[in-house]
Amino acid sequence: MDYQDSRIAEIYEAANPRARDTDFYLSLAGTNPSSVLDLGCGTGTLGCALAERGHRVIGVDPSAAMLAVARRKPHSEKVEWIECSAQDYSSDRRFDLIVMTGHAFQVLLTDEDALAALQTMRNHLNEHGRIAFETRNPRLDWAGEWANRPPRTLMLSGVEISETLEITARHGEFISFVTHFCFPRETLTTNSRLRFPSREKIEELLRRSGLEPVDVFGDWDTSPFDATRSREIIFVARKL
Repeated sequence: MDYQDSRIAEIYEAANPRARDTDFYLSLAGTNPSSVLDLGCGTGTLGCALAERGHRVIGVDPSAAMLAVARRKPHSEKVEWIECSAQDYSSDRRFDLIVMTGHAFQVLLTDEDALAALQTMRNHLNEHGRIAFETRNPRLDWAGEWANRPPRTLMLSGVEISETLEITARHGEFISFVTHFCFPRETLTTNSRLRFPSREKIEELLRRSGLEPVDVFGDWDTSPFDATRSREIIFVARKL
């Protein structure tokens, strides 16, 4: 999806209010002030919530348009925002917690990109720090579910927008789709492709990056992952 378009970034913000995953990641950070790196921070909902609680936060995202939305939020002045991909981020700083939320891990379409992002995480972890991210369970029929999803109505600055999604390809680990955002006099169209790796594949990538999972959850309530029913695969990992 073209998140470099300011209108798409605004729509993303309208379509993704604070959700259950925010509370999960806030609980991982804990109540004592800590250092947090948010890779693929998007419009900054989590980063600002962490900063509000006294954590020292850096938010990294490749989209200037998404970061522009983030910088307008309450407590955003407490966050350091950096325009950069997760694969390319480099700093002398080390963090207690590194997160990648919003299913951003699924936009890493190759092993090389996934390994580069995971290596970024490992390189910037404190000795006893943790990383956390999630991906959708590939055992579920996401293409079928999305293809049958009715149009969704969103409000943007008082304007009603109709969002529809069209599956264009499904092959192996990958699903491609087109999203149409219909304004009263205009339609914006974006193309997306996501990867749906298995738990076993991600655990292999973690090991190759010098990381190991300490928890694998199937939902934001921290219930165990069930390969046949869980919608999410939520990883919490640390250095090997």
